[in-house]
Amino acid sequence: MVLTVAILGTACAGYLYYQHLNANIKTDALNNGDAKDRAAKPKANAAGQTPLNILLIGSDGRNTAADQKLGGAKDTFNTAPRADVQMLLHLSADRSNMSVVSMPRDTLLQIPKCTDPDTGKVYAASTSLAMTNDSLGRGGPGCTVATWEKLTDIHIDHFMMVDFSGVVSMADAIGGVPVCVDANIYSHTSTGHGSGLKLKKGTTSIKGKQALQWLRTRYGFEDGSDIARTKAQHMYMNSMVRQLRTNATLSNPGKLRGLAETATKALTVDNGLGTVAKLYDLSTELKKVPTKRITMTTMPWVYSSDGNRVLPKPTDAAKLFRLVREDIALDGKDKKKTSKPKTSTDPAAADDEIAVQVQNGTKSGGGTAVTGRAGTIARLLVGKGFDKAVADTSTLLGEERTVVRYPSADLEGDAQRVAKALGIPTSQVKKSTDVSGVTLVVGADWRSGTKYTAAQDDDKTPESASALNGADTKACMHVDPDYTWS
Repeated sequence: MVLTVAILGTACAGYLYYQHLNANIKTDALNNGDAKDRAAKPKANAAGQTPLNILLIGSDGRNTAADQKLGGAKDTFNTAPRADVQMLLHLSADRSNMSVVSMPRDTLLQIPKCTDPDTGKVYAASTSLAMTNDSLGRGGPGCTVATWEKLTDIHIDHFMMVDFSGVVSMADAIGGVPVCVDANIYSHTSTGHGSGLKLKKGTTSIKGKQALQWLRTRYGFEDGSDIARTKAQHMYMNSMVRQLRTNATLSNPGKLRGLAETATKALTVDNGLGTVAKLYDLSTELKKVPTKRITMTTMPWVYSSDGNRVLPKPTDAAKLFRLVREDIALDGKDKKKTSKPKTSTDPAAADDEIAVQVQNGTKSGGGTAVTGRAGTIARLLVGKGFDKAVADTSTLLGEERTVVRYPSADLEGDAQRVAKALGIPTSQVKKSTDVSGVTLVVGADWRSGTKYTAAQDDDKTPESASALNGADTKACMHVDPDYTWS
């Protein structure tokens, strides 16, 4: 939106300048992961409209003098950048609402195989859990997109990536964004850590370098975690949108040209957004959403075993991703939508020919696994005619909800047949490249008995997503008492 204002303000400079701005914009491949890991495009609604999903990436690259000065950490100069900010922006098909889901940079997950579009270098899929921000260094933003699609099964249409200096230039052009803290804050430690943010208690209009400090602050906000930083970023973005809509025009032509020049140089987008005209078209779609229908959320998470990183919270994260995938507004103001379960077009084999591996996933939420559940349910399947069902006793998993996984489209019908035989909803049948055949994981919701009772789901945004409405003007960051000053 900021970029659009700048471009429109410089339109009088003529066609050559417009072409010059186009040349500034850097482009990269949208998705450089394997086709098998990609999510299907959503179907159009009754009016022929489709949602738009845009991945916003904040790079911590320090490969220019400006970014090095702003970002510090000289030891990382000219090293692979990391995607330290990742936000999936979902624009509803009818353009009535917008949802944003942030993923904490400390999230551990499986990064898929990616190929660098410039060098052809192949990065093998991670064999163990890796931090999500490492995806950017594995062939560029297209790998970050591939990582999101593999995790969420949400098709991503575009990405937009900006660096430190781009954030500063755009914050300057806006002329200030009001933010609030509940105490004086100074983000600085005796060992030199911290963003350097120093603000007085209450509301302050920040811009330029100070805006970047706000967006990067961890030491000083709440518990000093990346989760707190994500919350501060949501407050800033909501306030920025309100500010832009209140002050819809920027009057200084010189500042506009400077912003247009700097912002286009700082921006990297996918090939489908690689011109000023395409960015403008996108902005006109985004502007259709009223501020009160914008919802900022954070992916529900749990701490990893060592307490230093986070993992997607199984049920809540999956539910949040489903709501986005099914184009259900996170503010709860949508009319109730009913969707029929997707039925595979590939017919299932005969029951006695379907090979099923059953795993025990009852070790969830830190609880103890129920011994023998894989064997019990495997015998149940054999009794129902699935002669090739076997228990995998070598693995104990943590799965809050029972799920049937399959690796490829030719086994989808078989997986749905297994689910139907056990009374498991079709929505709990998932495609996954982590399995080699039809695999039933008995979750913590089926710890006893041989009859599965599906939990009643709803379309409410999980409380653990920490939803923040775009029209909330009272949001204020809590300051850690160790980082206050007088």
